[in-house]
Amino acid sequence: MSAPTPPRTPFRPHYWRVWLMFLKVSLSREMIFRWNFLIEVVTTCFWISAQLLLFQIIFSHVSKIRDWSQPEYYGFMATGMLINAFVEMLFMPNCANLSEQIRTGNLDFAIVKPIDTQFLVSFQTVDMSLLAQIAVSLGLLAYSVTQSHVTVTLGSVAMYAFLVVVAVGFFYGMMIALASAAVFMGRNQGLYDFWFYVTSFARYPGDMYRQGGLAGEIFWFGFSFVIPILLVVTVPSRLFLQKSLTPNVWVVVIAPVMTALCLWASRKIFLWSLSHYRSASS
Repeated sequence: MSAPTPPRTPFRPHYWRVWLMFLKVSLSREMIFRWNFLIEVVTTCFWISAQLLLFQIIFSHVSKIRDWSQPEYYGFMATGMLINAFVEMLFMPNCANLSEQIRTGNLDFAIVKPIDTQFLVSFQTVDMSLLAQIAVSLGLLAYSVTQSHVTVTLGSVAMYAFLVVVAVGFFYGMMIALASAAVFMGRNQGLYDFWFYVTSFARYPGDMYRQGGLAGEIFWFGFSFVIPILLVVTVPSRLFLQKSLTPNVWVVVIAPVMTALCLWASRKIFLWSLSHYRSASS
């Protein structure tokens, strides 16, 4: 009598190895098109220089914007640019490509692979040109900390890094939820326009909007505690620069909690949209 066949061990993909493979492929692609890579880096540096020049002119006429001095405001700018760089480097090309995959039916190939579909469509491409923005942002942040005479500790750096990751996670949740709408719309370029319009509010500290009367207070509350776009960018910069948190220290807890809810909701939206996807062969 033959021995019973042992049960097969279920296949479990190594997500870290898969992502590293995606990273190597993206780097190879950038090296093939070197001039395109260099042009994107130069364009990014030009945009950052224009932003710095704008606020250099503004601060030549005023000493502070609300309670932000010029070096402190540069720290806020660096935080926003750092978060935006990670989001655009890791997720923007993939979410932008999702609607095209749905329209052409190429999403079929992602679905049949023995790996989580959301992971596959979210991390397949890495835009290496954004490394320049990350480097400039870190340099600007170091300048801000030095000029603001802030005492940097290992704990403050760890907390800042954690809150930056929280902000990146929140924006990713928003982005993948918006991208999932392509299942029903075919193309969702209008939603991406909406994304850029909304996230442009996060380029300025949240407390700046509170000087617009009742409308400003409503706007600040809505984009801080309902859709916390302002909160996830302002909190890490204020905390790292040792500025008082508004309205209180509980925002340090609220930001991660709201991000966790956003990621959970975006996962549900993605799976729900995927369940309504009709493949190219159907």
